[in-house]
Amino acid sequence: MSGVVTIAGTEPFLDRVAQEWLKRDPAAGTDGPGLILVPSRRAGRALMEAFLRVLDTQAALLPRIVAINDVDEDALASIGIDVVLPPAVEPQRRLAVLSMLILQTPLVSVGVDSTKGIDRAWPLAKALADLMDEAERSGVDLAERLPDAVEERFSDHWQQTLKFLEIVTAVWPKWLEEEGLSNPVARQIARLKAQAQAWAEKPPLTPVWGVGFADGSAAVSDVLAVVARLPAGLVILPGVDLGMTDEIWADLPPSHPQAGLKEILTDLGLSRKELTDWDGGRDRGRELMLREVLLPEHGIEHWGQDSRPRDIDGLSILPAQDQQQEAQAIALILRDVVSEAGKTCALVTPDRALAQRVGTELLRFGIHADDSAGESLSQTPAAVFLRLIATAAEARLSPVALLSVLKHPLAALGRTPGDCHASARRLERLLLRGPAPAPGIAGLKAALHEYTQKKHAPDHGASADAPDEPEGPAAFIARIEQAFDPLLSIEGAIPLPELLERLIHTAEALAATAEELDAPEDEPRHPGARLWLGEDGEALSRHLAALIVNTGILPPQRLTHLDSFLNTSMAGQMLTGLRAHRGGVELAHPRVSILGVLEARLLAFDVVVLGGLNEGVWPPATDPGPWLSRPMRVRVGLPSPERQTGVSAHDFVSTILASKEAVFASSARREGAPGVPARWMVRMDAFLGGRSQSLPLHPALDWQRCLDQPLAGAEAVAPPEPRPPVALRPRGLSITEIETWMHDPYAIYAKHVLKLRALKPLEEGAEHADFGMIVHDAMERVLSDFPERWPANASAILRRVFAEELAKANMRPALVNWWGPRLARIADWVAEKEAAYRLDMEESGPAQGRFVEVTASFRLQAAFAPFELRGRADRIDIGADGLATVFDYKTGQPPSGKNVAEGWSVQLVLEGALLAKGAFKDVPAVETKKLLYWHLTGGDDPGKESEVPGSRSGTDAPTLIGEAMEKLRTLVDEYDNPDQPYRSQPWAGHVPRYTDYAQLARVDEWRAAYAEGEGE
Repeated sequence: MSGVVTIAGTEPFLDRVAQEWLKRDPAAGTDGPGLILVPSRRAGRALMEAFLRVLDTQAALLPRIVAINDVDEDALASIGIDVVLPPAVEPQRRLAVLSMLILQTPLVSVGVDSTKGIDRAWPLAKALADLMDEAERSGVDLAERLPDAVEERFSDHWQQTLKFLEIVTAVWPKWLEEEGLSNPVARQIARLKAQAQAWAEKPPLTPVWGVGFADGSAAVSDVLAVVARLPAGLVILPGVDLGMTDEIWADLPPSHPQAGLKEILTDLGLSRKELTDWDGGRDRGRELMLREVLLPEHGIEHWGQDSRPRDIDGLSILPAQDQQQEAQAIALILRDVVSEAGKTCALVTPDRALAQRVGTELLRFGIHADDSAGESLSQTPAAVFLRLIATAAEARLSPVALLSVLKHPLAALGRTPGDCHASARRLERLLLRGPAPAPGIAGLKAALHEYTQKKHAPDHGASADAPDEPEGPAAFIARIEQAFDPLLSIEGAIPLPELLERLIHTAEALAATAEELDAPEDEPRHPGARLWLGEDGEALSRHLAALIVNTGILPPQRLTHLDSFLNTSMAGQMLTGLRAHRGGVELAHPRVSILGVLEARLLAFDVVVLGGLNEGVWPPATDPGPWLSRPMRVRVGLPSPERQTGVSAHDFVSTILASKEAVFASSARREGAPGVPARWMVRMDAFLGGRSQSLPLHPALDWQRCLDQPLAGAEAVAPPEPRPPVALRPRGLSITEIETWMHDPYAIYAKHVLKLRALKPLEEGAEHADFGMIVHDAMERVLSDFPERWPANASAILRRVFAEELAKANMRPALVNWWGPRLARIADWVAEKEAAYRLDMEESGPAQGRFVEVTASFRLQAAFAPFELRGRADRIDIGADGLATVFDYKTGQPPSGKNVAEGWSVQLVLEGALLAKGAFKDVPAVETKKLLYWHLTGGDDPGKESEVPGSRSGTDAPTLIGEAMEKLRTLVDEYDNPDQPYRSQPWAGHVPRYTDYAQLARVDEWRAAYAEGEGE
């Protein structure tokens, strides 16, 4: 067998293959142009491009190029073999039948329970299919080998797993036989073996070459063995290491980059000495260095035998801090390369998230990179739309889920997408902000009814015929109801095909446009057809059609399984060329590529960036799979998990050798956790360190740090200082707003001058303020019912009233269970405290009055114009001595006595001042002797009374109250000065705990600038 050659990794592999093919003039004296077998379709396309480069506009009859590792019926048929084989089972049908078998064999050990959720069974079916495919590629008969995979003394878990795997050893083969079908990989391997036998019996006259195989199945090795023996046959292997010692070669671990090539040579029955080396005479210093770096453990002793420096010219590292910095730096490298005419570059990485980040970063430079991995089917617009619809139906139209559908670009609801989005925003503002409505359409209608009752008039908005205007909420809700009815009307479990059909009907109704609905009757109409436009829409329609046809055998499913089933059924399905060709416009830059490690095989570039060089990414984590342990895989005859590490190592080495410059990129943190550098980089650092060498840092990290820096002369943002005309400044505030005015004047400006209000969040949860409202309402009820005599059973009454107020609040059950006991403890504390308090008051005589939740208003004379102060007191008690005690209930932390004494917390002080002015409605003007806070939390210490300002403050409540109005007048006069600005949070020690206007005031920006000394 002399027809096996190797090309060094430092040579441009495919270009050399094209040159040799053309040099030998294979078409002369033959019946055809010849045949070249390659591992993958990507390699085939790259070889065709290599022929075009070598020919350089010259005409030539090129060979047929066929990928035999891909399961491609047309490609295998083009080889010419005529063999009768059972047809391959359709992928979706195989998964549907396997899922049915899984659901009929529930075992806790494999993660299937009695819920019979198809969304859990489908991934397990994929794992079973992968196991069968791997066994068939490895030439392993699972039915024969699996029963002996586990010894009886081993864990019962594995015994259960083997029993479960009877699905693939007994049940599935019988089903295939009954249906007259075969597994796709089994059919592919049978055809390859038949082709090998046919060529062995009758060698073709045309040249046949096998090119670029670095690992493969047993059937591929059979074909290559026959090709090598053909009269005009040749097998060309990439980068077989001919310089490695025989001792090390004989004992290569499966994780070594040469392990796959050694396996092929073993299958061919060849030694390295029998290979022909197509040496192009290029410098192999980098190859020598990588050979030594990646020596197996038993060869590392050779590191110390030669301490001379090694060739690291053209190599550099990019140690980023995180994934975003890594992506930006890589994009800058690629941008720098293409600025030089004719130079090519690529990012090679198995990390799809990094590839997408780099592609996005390149767009800022106007570069659309060709991402060979394409786009996941589940992430295409139409697929995302379907999944959002399923989620919204499952969530019974909760605000977030519903708006995600209505604001999607494909949503139109019988109008235009713009009209639909405008109506959705209107519905959001009117009904969906704040606490979520009740579930379903009934909840939306009830929320609309409540809204119109508050407004005392229906809010119809624009008519349905008005273009470019939001539709009235009632009409828009009716459209939503009609569109979602197929899904929302589902009760219980229904057949999966029907569930999918209902989803499609809902999606088409939501995507239908007015133009489609208004088409003339004599023209074919298909509302929502734009869902299925383009390659991505067509692929999604084929996928759904296959599911509908093949899933009827599965048990009925509930709506709750639909979204996760859609996601799992589309997992792993990639569509290539969508970003570059969507809309029929070629956008990809011809000299920039983003490649996976498989797609990058055999390709060469001027500059290549190897991204994601972290353990668990590149190389990937070794995983024996969900079905078999490592010892079980050995007993069965399947490859060890480390074989994939060896494949990744070969890709790593060949990518470095094939390019003029290589940059090794990694990140110190990945997804918030520390990242571990790839083992190859650790070895390289140790190897070079022993020779006093190190790889240089690529300057792209410095470029990245400057990327978003401001231009020279840019100044840090300064705190806002608006000075509106005095006539526009507020002439009245509540007591609470007075405190805000003192702590954050800008908030008063934004609220009362700009008239800005913060939108309530979607699906607003219960806040601490809701707890406070329940406490206040309950206290008001009880104190109003018992103004004079405090009942003996006050604790029971308070508990009942607190429970009733909690029920009125309509909180979710979990919160009711959390707050109920806390409110009961508050009730007990208040009952005891109030009884003691009233008993103490009655010692000096009967109280003159007790007032609950009373309001006040007072016009303060100021220099510019009168200023109105408004307030509301939780409780005012006037004792027999004619002096008042003012109460305030706090469920949060009350202000300290120090803040009250220093004038930062003025609520109770101003209430006392208003009381002295007789400003409270139906309350006589009296002086105040005490200001009390009741801190009601319901915790371990359910309540606590504190008097302010407190005995240690050096002042008392009457003094503070006497000065309060004059201090307020001074504050009003200050802001009646046109030059007085409304500053944002001007007092460092008194920053408000909550504010709606910090982002508007850009607080984080100017505060950071001041912290760095830039704003001084």
